[in-house]
Amino acid sequence: MISADTTPRPFSAFRESCDRATCSYSAGLPSAAALLLLSGLALIAGCSRPATGGPPHYPPPDVTTTQVEQKDVPIYGEWVANLDGYTNAQIQPQVSGYLIRQDYKEGSQVRKGQILYEIDPRPFQAALDQAKGQLAQAKAQLQLAQINTKRDSPLAEARAIARSQLDNDLQTQAADEATVRAQEAAVETAQLNLGWTKVRSLLDGIAGIAATQVGSLVKTDTVLTTVSQVQPIKVYFAISEQEYLALSKKAREGGAADLLHSSSRVPIELTLSNGALYPSKGYIVFVDREVNPSTGTIRVAAAFSNPQSLLRPGQYGKVRAQTSIEHGALLVPQRAVTELQGSYQVAVVDADNKVHIRPVEVGPQIDEGWVINSGLKPGEQVVIEGNGKLMDGIPVHPHPEQASANPPDAGQGNSGKPSASSSEGK
Repeated sequence: MISADTTPRPFSAFRESCDRATCSYSAGLPSAAALLLLSGLALIAGCSRPATGGPPHYPPPDVTTTQVEQKDVPIYGEWVANLDGYTNAQIQPQVSGYLIRQDYKEGSQVRKGQILYEIDPRPFQAALDQAKGQLAQAKAQLQLAQINTKRDSPLAEARAIARSQLDNDLQTQAADEATVRAQEAAVETAQLNLGWTKVRSLLDGIAGIAATQVGSLVKTDTVLTTVSQVQPIKVYFAISEQEYLALSKKAREGGAADLLHSSSRVPIELTLSNGALYPSKGYIVFVDREVNPSTGTIRVAAAFSNPQSLLRPGQYGKVRAQTSIEHGALLVPQRAVTELQGSYQVAVVDADNKVHIRPVEVGPQIDEGWVINSGLKPGEQVVIEGNGKLMDGIPVHPHPEQASANPPDAGQGNSGKPSASSSEGK
């Protein structure tokens, strides 16, 4: 029997024995077989070496953080708005006839009483002349009746003529006086009709496009053009019934100014369709008397100064007004909040520079910030750059956000507000 040597030996002794065996065996083998044997032994020796490397090590990712701020913040309401003239007057003729002249330039400023159109005045001049002739005839008849009455009055007193003749004279005089008054009214009407052949503006404003051309036959129901007063101009917006009740409740409780009362003078901001903030602020002028049953909203109008006529009827924009103040609100930049399937979360960095993904309940948005109702504490550090590649519990290398050396102009941005700094520490 062959007994196996189980005494442990070092790897160098094992290699030396292998080398001796190889040398002794290779003496009787061809060179190719010797090489194959040596390769196998080298593979065995390599596999027997202990591993000295480890898994690769990656440095913690760089993130930009900012502190959760606690302060009193104003809460704003924002609504879609459309603009309309403070007063819009449809210009219609008060007499029928043919247009012979247009006396204004479309889209121009017009004054109250300025002539816009002229209607052929000849038929109305003829009617005036006829009325004046009839008035002269009626006055002549009245003079004759007055002469007869004056002559017959003493004769009737002396019983020289019958009393009935004087009564006829008095009745004729009264009828002629009524005829004179009627003819005077006819003359006045004819004069008015002749004056109405010159169609005038009813207010100061901007005249629109001519709806009827010269040479057309117009009637009293024909719209010739529209003049809109745009200084000031009205901005209409609709608020829901729920908003209306909430705003009224806050005003009664003293939590905010009464936005929906014209005497409160709460300033209204207007953002135009190009994102620019209109420089002048407006004020509520009226709230409609009823809630629209189809939309469940109530219409509100604000007036804005418009000295350069920049604002025109038909424009759209957004209006914003402060509705209340939230005291001690927690505020973070909107960049720190991530939305995922209707829920919101924030990446918080603790004292050990580890990230914790925390769900939060968000409130209203304030400029570039977001009010957090629950889920955060004042002073905590939240990630605002690099939070899209973070997982809960991993270490990070935080860089606090640096204030911008050159703050942006207040006129920039979608609503004229300064944008948040985007600098990031390295």
